Amino acid sequence: MAVPKQKQSHARTTQRRSQHKISAPAYNACPQCHSPRLPHRVCPVCGNYKGREVIVPERDEHSH
Repeated sequence: MAVPKQKQSHARTTQRRSQHKISAPAYNACPQCHSPRLPHRVCPVCGNYKGREVIVPERDEHSH
């Protein structure tokens, strides 16, 4: 069984772990209202998904 001969230094360990970062989520423009939304999800602004209205979006009283 292969076993390391020496302890790996803290510098090498942290250099390796620096690549384990999380990437930022991708955003797409909604085809209906052109607001940014996550891919493969219902648009929170207009409530559309794949060209049809799935949910009725809640209207804010303060928005208009």
